[in-house]
Amino acid sequence: MLAIFRAAVTLLLIFTGLAGIAYPLLVTGITQFAMSGKAVGSLIEKNGRIVGSALIGQTFSSDRYIQGRPSAAGEKGYDAAASSGSNLGPLSKKLGDRIAIDVAALRGAGATMIPADAVTTSASGLDPHISPGFAMLQVERVARARKVPVDRVRAIVDQNIERPFLGIIGEPRINVLLLNLALDAALRGTNG
Repeated sequence: MLAIFRAAVTLLLIFTGLAGIAYPLLVTGITQFAMSGKAVGSLIEKNGRIVGSALIGQTFSSDRYIQGRPSAAGEKGYDAAASSGSNLGPLSKKLGDRIAIDVAALRGAGATMIPADAVTTSASGLDPHISPGFAMLQVERVARARKVPVDRVRAIVDQNIERPFLGIIGEPRINVLLLNLALDAALRGTNG
């Protein structure tokens, strides 16, 4: 009986060392070497300061910036510590009312075609991407706020569209943080 117990404890310690310590350290080391930026969260720096992550959405409230999709993560949205969807079902009155208010606001701003991501949250509430249609819906507001021609903002949006992988996997999308940084860089020195 003691021999069986000793063998079990020995195997437990060996496999804990291999699967719980050695393997994670090996994988972490390989990722740090092979793709160091992605391994630490795809952080984006501007002027030596971290401004966000390419993988986690954040709030942009100024009219000078393209805004991301609605977020249900936390009280005010985009709270990474409270990542989750709203858990409201398609028959939820609260969800329906919120979407109706968002649609009315977009229609009031002149939108005729409203992409789904303009009024719905993602599963995590932290999606950093929006559809090109939703970005284009905001071009006139951004151009007006920055006092630049609409075509100039539209061109920057077009340049930041991420195409489907291999041309067929996924949908075209735009990373909101990267687009807003591109707007700042391209429109630096303008009236806006």
